[in-house]
Amino acid sequence: MNRALIVTVACALVGQVAWAQENLTYTDLVKRLTDLEHPAVLPAPGEKCVQWSSYDRRSKFDEKTGKYVDWAANGDGTGKIRTEDDHEVFAEMKGPGVIWRIWSARTGKGRVKILLDGSPSPAVDLPFVKYFDRTTKPFVYKSLCYMAARGQNCYVPIPFAKSCKIIAEKGWGRYFHFTYTTYPKGTKLPTFRLPLSAEETAALARADAFFLKRMGTDPAPKREGEKTAQCDLTVGPGKAVTAIDLKGSGAITALRVKADFADRDDEMATLRELALRIHWDGEKSPSVWTPLGDFFGTAPGVNEYTSFPLGVTKKDGFYSFWYMPFASGAKVEIVNDGAKERKLHFQAVHAPLTRPIETLARFHAKWHRDAFQPKEAERRIDWTLLTTTGRGRLCGVMLHVWNPRGAWWGEGDEKFFIDGEKFPSTFGTGSEDYFGYAWCDPGLFQRAFHNQTISMGNRGHISVNRWHITDNIPFQKSFEATIEKYYLNSRPTLYSAIAYWYQAPGGTDPYRAVPVAQRWGYCAKLVVLRVKGAIEGENLTIVRKTGRTEKQAMYIFPKGKWSGDAHLWWTRGKVGDQLVLALPVAAKGKYEVKTVLTKARDYGIVQLSLNGKNLGGAIDLYNPDVISTKLLSLGKRELAKGSHELTIEITGANAKAVKAYMFGLDYILLKPLK
Repeated sequence: MNRALIVTVACALVGQVAWAQENLTYTDLVKRLTDLEHPAVLPAPGEKCVQWSSYDRRSKFDEKTGKYVDWAANGDGTGKIRTEDDHEVFAEMKGPGVIWRIWSARTGKGRVKILLDGSPSPAVDLPFVKYFDRTTKPFVYKSLCYMAARGQNCYVPIPFAKSCKIIAEKGWGRYFHFTYTTYPKGTKLPTFRLPLSAEETAALARADAFFLKRMGTDPAPKREGEKTAQCDLTVGPGKAVTAIDLKGSGAITALRVKADFADRDDEMATLRELALRIHWDGEKSPSVWTPLGDFFGTAPGVNEYTSFPLGVTKKDGFYSFWYMPFASGAKVEIVNDGAKERKLHFQAVHAPLTRPIETLARFHAKWHRDAFQPKEAERRIDWTLLTTTGRGRLCGVMLHVWNPRGAWWGEGDEKFFIDGEKFPSTFGTGSEDYFGYAWCDPGLFQRAFHNQTISMGNRGHISVNRWHITDNIPFQKSFEATIEKYYLNSRPTLYSAIAYWYQAPGGTDPYRAVPVAQRWGYCAKLVVLRVKGAIEGENLTIVRKTGRTEKQAMYIFPKGKWSGDAHLWWTRGKVGDQLVLALPVAAKGKYEVKTVLTKARDYGIVQLSLNGKNLGGAIDLYNPDVISTKLLSLGKRELAKGSHELTIEITGANAKAVKAYMFGLDYILLKPLK
């Protein structure tokens, strides 16, 4: 064995001993909330991050068959381990460990109790809502306990030395996540006790103050030997330009980019045509490759937001504070895969290392669409965020959704498989739950560890992110992260994602650059059928009704075409029931009344009338599949200007029909007659 190899092995062994013998105070743990260097440290053997959640326990892996069973089960609100002495058992874990994150979509007054280290008396015993509503110490900090787009979040660390058990009384609510890290045997952690000491309280207050007042700045003080490199770059079409080329060891601690654009369309296209490419230590394939805009946590285009490691502001443009160590060099390039020359202002801050390079992983970030999807047929609902082999930590996810038809795009549980697990040690309860909000709320929010930066009412572009800083996911051999995707690409509902992770040199990063044609062109605007002159059924005013009416999106049914992709849907009716609508007439005259309706296996026979007089005969709307009718003529009428009563009466149902007596009105067309 040569001397260099001996030194490397010795340093690695020293690092492992140090990890195993860590002695951390509560203040030390709180400091990790604002520490972006620690995630770059290689995980110790035995360090794990796991999540207990209320996912649907019907989802299982069958060891005998090697198959996944009920993998899309979606009753995720009440899953638990068991019921014990009139309490629901949410979680059981052996320490030493720390609960880093608590989340819920609906909290009640039922108490949630956290029992630590075998004590029969809870360390925390509160109504579940009190973990989030900032009325009870120490859960009072605006940046650590809050609601974001109806999702309740708590980031106050709760450590334990030996064990933790979480139980809940009836009435606690629905949906929960408890995300926690356990550390190797020998790690010394405190047991969470209330009230906190003055020093511990002050540490939480400092973290809170940083997130409230200084977010968007580097959390670390100026480092000894720190240098800033900046330049104006001109990148021609089809060219790559080196922005920074560093020799020796060190770490990039900040990146900032500014650019000007002709308009919003130019901005969105340009930030996908330009790519950020970073090589560490002379590697052949880059560890970082993403479209330039997406790297900073939001897409497409410039969507201003401020979060902890990444953001976009008017003052600084795009910024990153990910800590990026290297041993022998770092090369940062901007690649222009577009047809136009582009100009950028680029800034990079770098500094000497503060830890031995042997204890540090390399930063990776890769953008992809639909890469490396699971091979098992029963896992077709899982959409891969990241797959890799080696040793490292997942530290973040940015998801961009192109959803031009609208409606809720998610509902998918996140699933993290560590070191070859057959059943994931993290199993979530829904897409928005993973990103820290709830109930598919389209409201934008900016938080330290998760953000919704663009939504468009869940129709069009949606961009969400989540940063795993304290709750990063360590792995020793391999890692696979997926999130369920309910809608097919053909809908279309299209995902693209960046995973941000740290990995030891020598690990496998299988992701390669994505051609420019696949980075932006797929977001072409959807052409929606609009019939000229149509009076859309879903827009008509309801005068009287029995049953229920609503606007129903119809694009999911491929065997018909509906104007505006929707119809007015009438349900819960029975024979003899009527739906009366106000039909507007713009001008006095004679008209041919025409309509397009919906047919399906559970639709009824209806009679339409206008101002009390029948429009043609009864119409049988039974069909085995959901389809739209042809344009039907209902007769000719003299109509005055103003509002008229259009009545739909259920008269029966086809013998073959499911007797639900439903009705759908796509539109009414009034054709003027001479």
